Amino acid sequence: MTQEDDLALLDRWCAGDLAAGGALFERYFAPVHRFFRSKVEGDVEDLVQETFLACVRERDRFQRKSSFRTYLFAVARYMLFGHWRKAQRQGEKLDFEAVSLASLSTSAGSRLARHGERARLLDALRELPLEQQLLLELHYWEELEGEQLAEVFEIEPATTRSRLFRARHALRQRLEQGGEPAAGGPVDERLDAWARSLRPAGRPGEAIPGIEE
Repeated sequence: MTQEDDLALLDRWCAGDLAAGGALFERYFAPVHRFFRSKVEGDVEDLVQETFLACVRERDRFQRKSSFRTYLFAVARYMLFGHWRKAQRQGEKLDFEAVSLASLSTSAGSRLARHGERARLLDALRELPLEQQLLLELHYWEELEGEQLAEVFEIEPATTRSRLFRARHALRQRLEQGGEPAAGGPVDERLDAWARSLRPAGRPGEAIPGIEE
């Protein structure tokens, strides 16, 4: 799989080739589903489909400086924000650098198990400002790095580094407040390896330890 393959499929899909769109959907369904799965209430299938369709509608904004995958996550971020804005009372504004998923909903992420390291991590992430949660999840679980994250969040690469530092610190504090650290201690450099090891699956029907179906 290459970036050129993805872009060629996107071009064919935009030209009306539904099979090309289906190929992109199959290729990236799992990570997009994982992105939404613990962040919205109820079924996420509609949001996943709307995200792929928005990639076609907004294709003129895609400057092809990075991969289709990075572009897809940038679109997914906007779709998530739109979802939560619609869910709020009319006229109420949301600052996603301040508001957390835990404050937006008590039921989003209800598939989390009551016990286990993955549940502890996801609970801690949900208590962070949503932008920090997204930054850490895309970094740990989708392996996006500096320039890729900068494009998704529309910031400078240097700003990405400082935001990652602050987000890690905030996550570490949440975990420490919740009790003893995980085996081996999710602190300092160990935090990254520990968090990466707990990536949820992204496709319905897959066995996901720590998640209740």
